Amino acid sequence: MRMIFRQLFDPQSSTYTYLLADAASREAVLVDPVFEHARRDAALIGELGLKLLWTLETHVHADHVTGASLLKRSLRSKIALSAESGAKGADRYLKDGDTVTFGNRHLEARATPGHTGGCMSYVLDGQSMAFTGDALLIRGCGRTDFQEGDAGRLFRSIRERIFSLPDDCTLYPGHDYKGLMSSSVGEEKLYNPRLAVTIGEGDFIGYMTNLGLPHPKLMQVAVPANLKCGAPDAEPAAEQDWAPLSYTFAGIWEIQPNVLEEHLDRVEIVDVREPDEFNGALGHIAGAKLVPLGKLVERLAELPKDKPIVMVCRSGARSAQATVLLRNKGLTKVANLSGGMLRWRAQRHGVEGGVE
Repeated sequence: MRMIFRQLFDPQSSTYTYLLADAASREAVLVDPVFEHARRDAALIGELGLKLLWTLETHVHADHVTGASLLKRSLRSKIALSAESGAKGADRYLKDGDTVTFGNRHLEARATPGHTGGCMSYVLDGQSMAFTGDALLIRGCGRTDFQEGDAGRLFRSIRERIFSLPDDCTLYPGHDYKGLMSSSVGEEKLYNPRLAVTIGEGDFIGYMTNLGLPHPKLMQVAVPANLKCGAPDAEPAAEQDWAPLSYTFAGIWEIQPNVLEEHLDRVEIVDVREPDEFNGALGHIAGAKLVPLGKLVERLAELPKDKPIVMVCRSGARSAQATVLLRNKGLTKVANLSGGMLRWRAQRHGVEGGVE
């Protein structure tokens, strides 16, 4: 039974999304889709000639918003996640031992709470692959200090529900921050510094209790959004096809620095910082038009109506506001430079002025 498998990545939250499909029937499932990449995922599914039956969540995420609702809207897929998640709007609420079928293949849902109260890992038929979300990471594990987290419960979940799989079962985590893509049950039993089989539950609890990590930056947005399966509060903005853009949960079309560099001759760049910032240490993009945010409305007539506009500021926050303002004024081909001049400079794209 040949299977199609793809591992996809979101660089902003270091989230992995997994596409699995039965090659014969072309039926597919998608594990942990990301809101900003729903269009990318849909395009891949279309190119491969697949029918997406289900999106599966490993848990209610705190660091990104799920793309489940967008994919349901565009591809008519259904949403499934743990019955213990507390989320509303799913089509199926999974319990331990349930199976999700796609063609002649299936995933078994294994309850692995501890990172959150509603974590699920998904084990492929034949136990050759498992998708562990944030419960078990490569040489690590998810934190346990919010969302009904419980270190002792997580320890037992991993030991009893994941380490009970065959040693050669390949493990695919929900995140990785060092570029690692997969591990195995046998590797993690030996080398995981928190959970190797030589480590006791008491030591694990002590370690997790004293991590002292700050809460995820997007937690206040992501958790409420994911508790309704990523359904946005407003209708998504009209599609834009002048460049490969991503659409954020806040309703902003964004363009990445490398994409903007490829489209510089086709867009108008409007920098909404103040003059001292425009001419300051970060410099500015060649050809950018300086229109401070506070003067944007009164200078609206200066902006082109016949070409796309890319809004720029220091970090992407003010320029995001500017894109909403222009959209409300009837300009539709408008995008925000993701990460602003900070990311543009960090990725070593060219600037005028500034300090090296």
